Amino acid sequence: MSKVLLINGSPNEHGCTDAALQEIAGELKKQDVDSEIQWLGKKPMQDCIACFKCQETGQCVFGDTVNETAGRMDEFDGMVVGSPVYYGGPNGRLTSFLDRFFFSVDKKKIAGKLAASVVSCRRGGASASFERLNQYFLMTNMHVVSSQYWNQVHGYTAEDARRDLEGMQTMRTLAQNMAYLLKARTAAADAGIEQPSYEETIYTNFMD
Repeated sequence: MSKVLLINGSPNEHGCTDAALQEIAGELKKQDVDSEIQWLGKKPMQDCIACFKCQETGQCVFGDTVNETAGRMDEFDGMVVGSPVYYGGPNGRLTSFLDRFFFSVDKKKIAGKLAASVVSCRRGGASASFERLNQYFLMTNMHVVSSQYWNQVHGYTAEDARRDLEGMQTMRTLAQNMAYLLKARTAAADAGIEQPSYEETIYTNFMD
């Protein structure tokens, strides 16, 4: 059975972001896809300090949940990242986690896997936050899953978010699309269709 990791980047374990992720998890279960919600907690999250040690050792120099999550990526076929909106962007704890995770993780472990982001806001800033989170997937060969609208829910509390009927429907549609694509990915592998074999990455800068 396929499995999806749902990361809750909100400091509120059972707030609006969790309501959105729970809706996704419920629909995935109906589609015979397993899931696990990982809450990042309330403690400060170390920023990336650009020491590049992870490029030598294969893991972040800070031994915390970033390395634990990266070490488990073989268990998951997809990832959904959820964040509240802070001043028109995702919150700092989550972006610090993602900066370090995507820089240090073995890219072969995530390439070709499915990914999506969801955001929750009281009123505005959702689409900007949504775009910011998607950038992690778009430059690591992950396949971004769409829905019927941008993946956002509105409200100040979890109860508010659950009353956002369009938002909740958007979460369910996202889960349906992810489940379908996971099954298509499995069917392709069973049919002998291989994933792309990538060239070695070329790094340049605009001064060359």
